[in-house]
Amino acid sequence: MNPGQAPCSTRRAVGDSDLAACFRIRRRVFVGEQRVPEEIEYDAHDATAVHVLAVAADGSALGTGRLLHGAAAADRTGGDPAVGSLGRLAVTREARGLGVGAALVRAIEQEARLLGLAGVDLHAQTHALGFYERLGYVPYGPGFADAGMPHRAMRRTL
Repeated sequence: MNPGQAPCSTRRAVGDSDLAACFRIRRRVFVGEQRVPEEIEYDAHDATAVHVLAVAADGSALGTGRLLHGAAAADRTGGDPAVGSLGRLAVTREARGLGVGAALVRAIEQEARLLGLAGVDLHAQTHALGFYERLGYVPYGPGFADAGMPHRAMRRTL
């Protein structure tokens, strides 16, 4: 492993066991730690989203994120069909600070490229703005609340 490289590999989640791992991480981070109501954490977009999973060498799941595209992303991207929406990025407490989140963002961007998208938007919790800015995302528009937490919209052109 190179210095600074995340202690994991990333892959598109395929099959029921990968998706179950993604949902377990989201439940731990968003519902358990951040107190997001479970009924709004999971939505109809989960069925059509591209889910990405980060796993350690031993196969344990470390993090997840999803990419919405097409009509599913329209309300998050200003209706631009060439832009996807990165969301539900979550890293287990034990894996934070190790580069797992950045590896997941890059994996989601790669999935966006494979879909022919020209950019990726996201709604960042304001405490995470610096993380996303270091990855090339630029904030735009006013702040807003989502699940009772302050957020900003951000975009990166691919």
